[in-house]
Amino acid sequence: MMEYIFEQIIILPHTGRFMNKNMQYFLLVLLIITGCTSHTKEQIKIATTTRSLGEVYMAQGNHIAALKELTNAEKIMPDDPFLQYDLGLVYLACEKYEPAEMHLKKAISLKEDYTAAMNSLGVVLMKQKKWDGAISLFRETADNLLYATPHYPLSNMGWAFLGKGDLMGAEASFKKALKAKPDFINAIHGLATTYLAQGQAHLSRQLLDRSILKYPDAPILHADLARTMEALGDLKMAKKSWQQVIRLAPDSELAEEASRHMNSCLQQW
Repeated sequence: MMEYIFEQIIILPHTGRFMNKNMQYFLLVLLIITGCTSHTKEQIKIATTTRSLGEVYMAQGNHIAALKELTNAEKIMPDDPFLQYDLGLVYLACEKYEPAEMHLKKAISLKEDYTAAMNSLGVVLMKQKKWDGAISLFRETADNLLYATPHYPLSNMGWAFLGKGDLMGAEASFKKALKAKPDFINAIHGLATTYLAQGQAHLSRQLLDRSILKYPDAPILHADLARTMEALGDLKMAKKSWQQVIRLAPDSELAEEASRHMNSCLQQW
């Protein structure tokens, strides 16, 4: 970013020679301070615009361009919590978890009630398998009555418990998320996964049969149902569900998984 330097030219009237030196010095300092304040405000305005541009690149998935703009903005306003949050999200998307953790922690230190940053920091810790730290953050976020979307940290907490191997904690968290938002597919997926891990495939099937009636175009739910039917030994129904996954999301990782499972099923028939 180009930096502009404005030279202050101070012109005193002829009577200025009769002013005492202290008064001249005071006027000089006052003009310099005024000039610096104006320049700082202009810099912050430019930095804010740069941050907004970085957020546009983030939304487009252009993380390299986003990081460039946000880093430039940070040079001018390093103590902006929203900028630190944006940087944390970009590093998270790039799977650079240590700098993501650093920036999100700074965002929270600058704005203690920054629940969105707490939830995102929990995700970063979860990616690093720091389960207890993640669970603590998710719980704190979900317990904040001013947080409008508690189903996000509750569902995230379920995944953290699942990663930790605490299936009871996972089940309870996903159920709380679904109580807060019954149509939250991430939590439905999490609860079905938990039921399968508990060896309760019949509960997973009941949950998924109900959910797919409401959300027939959700490929992850069909994938969960396919895994459930495999666990129940019904390979024919499992194949139908995997076919639905391929139909709904043909170029996805889920479709690749579906193809592998279908090939495996063919070998067993």
